[in-house]
Amino acid sequence: MKIELFHGDITQLELDALVNAANNRLWMGAGVAGAIKRAGGSRIEAEAVGKGPVAIGEAVVTGAGSLKAKYVIHAAVMGQDLTTDADKIRRATGNSLLRAAEMGIESIAFPALGTGVGGFPVEECARIMIDEVLKCPPDETRLKKVVFVLFDERSYRVFQRELEWQTKPA
Repeated sequence: MKIELFHGDITQLELDALVNAANNRLWMGAGVAGAIKRAGGSRIEAEAVGKGPVAIGEAVVTGAGSLKAKYVIHAAVMGQDLTTDADKIRRATGNSLLRAAEMGIESIAFPALGTGVGGFPVEECARIMIDEVLKCPPDETRLKKVVFVLFDERSYRVFQRELEWQTKPA
C-alpha cells in the first residue's frame, strides 16, 4: 500500500473514498465536514444523519453526492462537546480502514482527524493515524493508496516528518 501526502482541499481528490472528520450525530457543520457538504451537496449529510447517531470512534459510509469520490466515510472522532482524544482518533481511523476493507475500496483520503474543530495536537494525530494505517493488514484489504490531506503547510510538514520517521528502514 502506498501512503502519500497532499497539501490542499480534500474535496478536490478523485479517489474511491474521502474520510470526513465527523461528530457522533453525523451532522456536517464546520471544518472538513462543512467543506465536504458544500462541495458534494446536502444529500451526503442527509444520508449520514439517517445512519446516526453512532458511537464515538465508529465510522459509516455514505455516497459522495457530486464529489469526484465514490464514497464518504464519516469517522466519528468527537461527540457533541466537539472534543477528542488519542483513543477516539485511533478508533475512528481504524474503523474507517475497516469500512474501506468491507467496501473493497482501493484508494482513500484522510484529513488530520480531530485537529481542527476538535483542537487535538497535529503532531500526536500524525503519529496515531500513520501508525494505524501502517498496521492495516495488507491481506485483509484491497487498499492500494492512502492519502493524508493537510489543509495548511505546518500540518503537511508535521505529517511528512512523521511518515518519514515511521517508514524509515530499521
